[in-house]
Amino acid sequence: MELPIIRSVQTLTKKVDHDKKALLMRRTKSIIGNTFYYVLLFSLSFVFVYPLLYMISQSFMRPSDVADATVQWLPKVLTFQNYVEAFKSINYWNGLLNSIWISFGSAILQIISCSFIGYGFARYKFPLKGLWLALLVFTFLVPPQTIVVPLYIFFSDLGWINTLFPFIFPALFGFGLKGALFVLIFIQFYLNLPKVLEEAAKIDGAGPFRTYWTIMFPLAKPAMIVVFLFSVVWNWNDVFQPNMYLLVPDYFNLAQNLSTFNGNANAQGVNQMQQMVAASDAFGLTPTLLNQIMAAVMLTILPIFILYLFVQRAFVEGLERSGISGE
Repeated sequence: MELPIIRSVQTLTKKVDHDKKALLMRRTKSIIGNTFYYVLLFSLSFVFVYPLLYMISQSFMRPSDVADATVQWLPKVLTFQNYVEAFKSINYWNGLLNSIWISFGSAILQIISCSFIGYGFARYKFPLKGLWLALLVFTFLVPPQTIVVPLYIFFSDLGWINTLFPFIFPALFGFGLKGALFVLIFIQFYLNLPKVLEEAAKIDGAGPFRTYWTIMFPLAKPAMIVVFLFSVVWNWNDVFQPNMYLLVPDYFNLAQNLSTFNGNANAQGVNQMQQMVAASDAFGLTPTLLNQIMAAVMLTILPIFILYLFVQRAFVEGLERSGISGE
């Protein structure tokens, strides 16, 4: 009678040992996997964060700190003079106002137009729909530089050079910067919405346009946030189109002013390598402009950084609900 009990105890003991080993193996694999994941994530984060930290550090340094090999990250004396000089050099307030008009104006118009076009593709059948969708994707793949000459001639004939119309007019019809991508985002979002909403509105007597403006368009808020942030950032950082259509400095945006300021510094023979080894004024040599350039860059990206701080949570939720998060 005791032998079966002993065998049962031994079997149970072996099973417990096996379960402990299996649990230990799973925990070990989990620790190794998490460690690899966090190391990889930290490495990628460092690649993106390092240039920003470098710019912040350099922007608060004096020229003598740049030439001092003992100064790496923390300046000996914290100075805001670089920001004062950069503020004047890039004509900050005028450039900021022009950037806001171009970026935010284009973003709002692209939300309205691209949402309307995306809803039509997502919900209605019409002749040559596949061809029109293929043309839409084609416009996204074609580099904008290939069509800039006919567009310039067109806007020049209308007298729109040195005005906001070359940015506002295309955005109004869904053809602004990255407009095709925004249409595709709205198409994907509307495809994920149940058709029962429109069927209920139709039963209540609402027509297609009323259904869209009162029901479907407000529901597209997550996609709107994604499109808005993308549009603002891309238009804010764009230099190519403004350089084509805005030729007078009074109409330059911040990106153009920054590019001009950097170009003037290089024209004076102050490239980055020279700046890093240039001596300070104490030795009677040319002072560096590297610090002012870094301060100008920080001033240029500061509004976008503040905007992202306010909309980051809504932006992430919008990515997930728009069907472009990869989940």
